[in-house]
Amino acid sequence: FRMRGHEEASGTKYVPKKLMEAWAKKDPLENFENYLVSEGHIDESYITDLRKQIKSEINHDLKLAQNEGPVESDVTTETRDVYAPCYDEWIHPSETKVSMRFIDAISDGLKCAMEKYPKTVFMGQDIADYGGVFKITEGFVEQFGSEKIRNTPLCESAILGIGLGVSMMGYKAMVEMQFADFVTCGFNQIVNNLAKIHYRWGHAADLVIRMPCGAGVGAGPFHSQTNEAWFTHTPGLKIVYPSNPVDAKGLLISSFEDPNPVLYFEHKALYRNLTDEVPEGYYNIPIGKGVYVKQGDQLSIITYGMGVHWATAACEKLGVSADIVDLRSLQPLDYNIIEETVKKTNKVILLHEDSMFGGIGGEISAYISEHLFEHLDGPIKRVASLDTPIPFANALEEKYLANYRLDDAITELIKY
Repeated sequence: FRMRGHEEASGTKYVPKKLMEAWAKKDPLENFENYLVSEGHIDESYITDLRKQIKSEINHDLKLAQNEGPVESDVTTETRDVYAPCYDEWIHPSETKVSMRFIDAISDGLKCAMEKYPKTVFMGQDIADYGGVFKITEGFVEQFGSEKIRNTPLCESAILGIGLGVSMMGYKAMVEMQFADFVTCGFNQIVNNLAKIHYRWGHAADLVIRMPCGAGVGAGPFHSQTNEAWFTHTPGLKIVYPSNPVDAKGLLISSFEDPNPVLYFEHKALYRNLTDEVPEGYYNIPIGKGVYVKQGDQLSIITYGMGVHWATAACEKLGVSADIVDLRSLQPLDYNIIEETVKKTNKVILLHEDSMFGGIGGEISAYISEHLFEHLDGPIKRVASLDTPIPFANALEEKYLANYRLDDAITELIKY
């Protein structure tokens, strides 16, 4: 209950007196103080001295603030302060490889991170004994203990807030959103607390948020979204979105190494449908570096996540020679690879599973138009999912998804 005005000018006259009196009796600080006095732990003299000490500290710091000179703006400093420094040490993959599904690579990456950083706490709904709804953390309690693998209530805001608190105590934290859609309940924690804490206080929020996402599995509008664009707009967050098992493991490890809050998007439809030879042991992949999946000369398809597989299949089907660029990271973006491929092929398709309006494709399109316009031999084409909620029925979901329109976009751009 707010015992003072929202800000000092508003006062509390509009609040009924009886309500104020009732809540005053519940004041936890006053009640705890009375308890300590009644138990003989402190006395009135201690309370008086402590209050004087606190008031003195406040007045001292207030005087320092009042004596500060005018604030001078420096854009370089302001931009640098958004993120905590990340001292990158790239550990190359082992030549020994093991066949892993996408889901297994994520699980293995989590184990590698936990072993490298023993002061790490995993939190999420049903991730402990049950092993998570997708069984990614199955067996983790037996391996790492119930103090580090923690089930949580159905309260995303609380889980994320605790994750921030854990990171401020010198731990690394991982929070699993059981489905990326559910992150809405913790949205404020991410965009206003996690993202801004380093800029405001100089303290990094060392937190990885796993975001199981994606359509194509008939899960409907509340368990299928790819909502990465909500967060790419927020300075202070880093966003990764792997498309294959090798990157899934390496980028997840890098997310734990990075002291900043990282949202790690993992497509549910790839969990058990995609297998690759994944290096054993600990390795990492730079956040913010895209890669070529295929190289060609007719056009460029810039994409990520499931879009990589859609683009590959479409080009093979149509017999098209294309640069297929997997961004892998959406914040920060690899502008170098974007510039390189556009200058090479001069035609570009921006493909993502997220809905068209407000998607990351619009931002990349604007960048290309502003900086690379003279290298274009055709219009920039965006291919995205419909601006509707995601339908349940398979026939409807098929036409909702971006790949339904990809073949036509490729054909039209090549003919332009």
